[in-house]
Amino acid sequence: MRIVLDAMGSDHHPEAELEAAVEAYQLWGERLTLTGPAELLGSRVDPAQVDIVDAPEILGMYEKPAVAAKKKPNSSMAKGMRLLKHGEADAFVTMGNTGGAMATALFQLGRIKGVKRPALSPVFPVRDGSAVVIDIGANADCRPEYLLQFGIMGSIYAEIFLERKDPRVALLSTGEEQGKGNKLVEAAEKLLRASKLNYIGNVEPRELYNGEADVVVTDGFSGNIFLKTSEAVAALLIDMIRNEIKASPVTAAGGYLARPAFRTVSKLLDPSEYGAVPLLGVDGLVFIGHGRSNARAVMSALSAARKAVSRGLMQALRQGIKESLEGSDH
Repeated sequence: MRIVLDAMGSDHHPEAELEAAVEAYQLWGERLTLTGPAELLGSRVDPAQVDIVDAPEILGMYEKPAVAAKKKPNSSMAKGMRLLKHGEADAFVTMGNTGGAMATALFQLGRIKGVKRPALSPVFPVRDGSAVVIDIGANADCRPEYLLQFGIMGSIYAEIFLERKDPRVALLSTGEEQGKGNKLVEAAEKLLRASKLNYIGNVEPRELYNGEADVVVTDGFSGNIFLKTSEAVAALLIDMIRNEIKASPVTAAGGYLARPAFRTVSKLLDPSEYGAVPLLGVDGLVFIGHGRSNARAVMSALSAARKAVSRGLMQALRQGIKESLEGSDH
């Protein structure tokens, strides 16, 4: 399996990426390809374990994504995605600037035929399982037809990645009742209800976390706020519980006995366990992680990419989009 990793993506580059590359070889016996400055990386890797593609340019975290994507054809992102485009790689993983990765993917790979906008779709931990939320930041401004396509791509992703047959698709809104929400939600709801998807209606965040849907569709602005709020609340609750446990000898003793349960929950809520999310809709498998990622998070991202490749996610997306457009005005 040919996975390309952007060696210059994370805030801790290239240490986190180098550590993950070595661990990946030891775990899977497969050589990763790292893109980045050869003069920086060459002396720090074993050529028997890791391949290097020289990419002297780096997309900075604060650069304008669209401009940088065009002006830096030799960036670690651009070089990696060109390998993907030319069939020399199966997936590309970066922990770099999300906007830069999206702009570079659109510039280098383009969209799957028929896709209007690509979307980021993480897997959220929910009661008794997990659910796909799409979009969580790629598109701040959306049209109703974009949300319909998000539902289609999210449904395919859930079917392939989560092994859900005929996934339940819902629309994130302020209430369960039909007609709730702003004009975008109202218009998108009509399109989703008329589609061939297993659409179950609107859900509030509470229903999402109760596991009442397999795929939850939203615009990127609302989705990004939802993601960041969820992460912040999870971190706050863990800290509050930890502080309360230490408050007295009695609670400390109880906390010691409950440590295995706390570890399990903490692991479920830890973003590094998921590593990266796919940018669905571009014509190639691109996974984007968080800049704060450590080696463990990079390994999780690589695992997600390998899983997507092995289960044929790209082929399923192309076929699913093609079928959805046949006889459709959207």
